[in-house]
Amino acid sequence: PGHHASRRAMGGYCFLNNAAVAAEWLRAQGAARVSVLDVDYHHGNGTQDIFYDRADVQTVSVHADPMVEYPYFLGHADERGRGAGEGFNLNLPLPMGTDYASWAEALDIACDAVTAFAPDALVVSLGVDTFQGDPISRFRLETVDYPPIGARIARLRRPTLFVLEGGYAVEAIGVNAVGVLTGFEDA
Repeated sequence: PGHHASRRAMGGYCFLNNAAVAAEWLRAQGAARVSVLDVDYHHGNGTQDIFYDRADVQTVSVHADPMVEYPYFLGHADERGRGAGEGFNLNLPLPMGTDYASWAEALDIACDAVTAFAPDALVVSLGVDTFQGDPISRFRLETVDYPPIGARIARLRRPTLFVLEGGYAVEAIGVNAVGVLTGFEDA
């Protein structure tokens, strides 16, 4: 995982923010606008920190309520960006016990925000620690829910790069990550 690494600090087992590196690389390759969509159980506080003052990289995160889950201090709905970045950060915190139906509603809101931003490329911080069997998750997504997540992201019709974030149910990480990618490819 990398999304907890910020400009000046590591955190949450993350030393290098791979999503931010990818977004910067895409910008260097000519993408005028890049969106980072984070669907990990935990808020991507490092990614938010890196791009919070910028209008060229949008950050959108669907995650557990930071009042009760790591990273605790960031990831609240009222954090919208600062300066030139005002309005280019969207947090969609969800309560403990969130099932797929409610989670998918938040994903739709996130995807609508990405569509409105009209990025040239999309980076997805894919965390499969949203799985109900994950030892550090309190969401209730099931293995059958992951292909529709990939399909919904594919409907954005943007050049897309996936980076793997969290997932701690060892027996399910691969199955669920492949489910997202299969749903994306089959859409």
